[in-house]
Amino acid sequence: MGEYVLRRLYQALWVLIAVTIVTFFISNMLPGDPALSRAGQFATKEQIAKTRVLLGLDQPLHIQYFKYMQRLLSGDLGLSITSRQPVLKELGDFLPATLELTMAAFCFTLTVGVPLGILAGSTKSRWLKSTIITGSLIGVGIPVFWAGLVFQLVFAGRLDILPLAGRLSLTVPAPPSVTNMYLIDSVLAGQWDTFRDALSHLILPAFTLSLGQIGAMARTTNSAMSSVIHRDYVRTAHAKGLSSRKVLWSHVLRNALLPVVTVLGLYVAFMLNGALLIEIIFSWGGLGTYAWIGIFRNDITVIMGVTLTASLTFMLVNLFIDLTYPFLDPRIHYS
Repeated sequence: MGEYVLRRLYQALWVLIAVTIVTFFISNMLPGDPALSRAGQFATKEQIAKTRVLLGLDQPLHIQYFKYMQRLLSGDLGLSITSRQPVLKELGDFLPATLELTMAAFCFTLTVGVPLGILAGSTKSRWLKSTIITGSLIGVGIPVFWAGLVFQLVFAGRLDILPLAGRLSLTVPAPPSVTNMYLIDSVLAGQWDTFRDALSHLILPAFTLSLGQIGAMARTTNSAMSSVIHRDYVRTAHAKGLSSRKVLWSHVLRNALLPVVTVLGLYVAFMLNGALLIEIIFSWGGLGTYAWIGIFRNDITVIMGVTLTASLTFMLVNLFIDLTYPFLDPRIHYS
């Protein structure tokens, strides 16, 4: 197991290097001038030229890249070109909001999508199965930005039962910062009014982000259940007199979990990517918002920092998913 983990981490290192190369050179091809963003729109040509020298933008791209990698190897993601703050510090400010949103969306996916898939895969009612599958297809096909706007119009505008946007109401004090996740920090501080307000703000963006994944997870779970439920060992379990519930939970579901757990890791990555649009629509103020600011201002160091963070998170999640396989299926061994 240890050797397998080291091998995966070694592979991840080369993937991250490839990500830095692609992102760095594509970022430098974007329209706009980072030196102008730093110097200001009213700067003279001389001031912009001095800023380019100060930022090292006058050097060839491959030299800029190697200098960036030298700083990166020492744990320095550089300074934001526009805010002049360390990118690592700003990532620490923005990332927890995205993690909170993604974890909430993941909980929706897990608690809604998986049970719907189990129900569709185990029910004998063709009407119920068709309804779940059709609903899941609709969920997958709806664009998240459109769903977010509709949910805002209905639940925040017409019904007025959930907040429109943001992470907290203006009249509610933010909890003392420990993790920068309002739900956790408000619990640690015992601020239950803040907890309720933060939870109400989280519901709409999290459900919107999870909508497509709920449908996809329901379909995946249904397919996995359908492929297992007619196996010989399931019929043998029924023949031995085991109850349908016992057969479902002990024999069918456990053997159907492997493909479900596999795609869960991919869905986390999809939700991290989808958070960009959701955070803008709901004014969430997380990593997606930070990425948008970096792209809008042509801030290369911010774009690089966000891309590396998202890539590293994706690889760690998938490594964790891979390590759960032996616990789900003892036949799997890593050498």
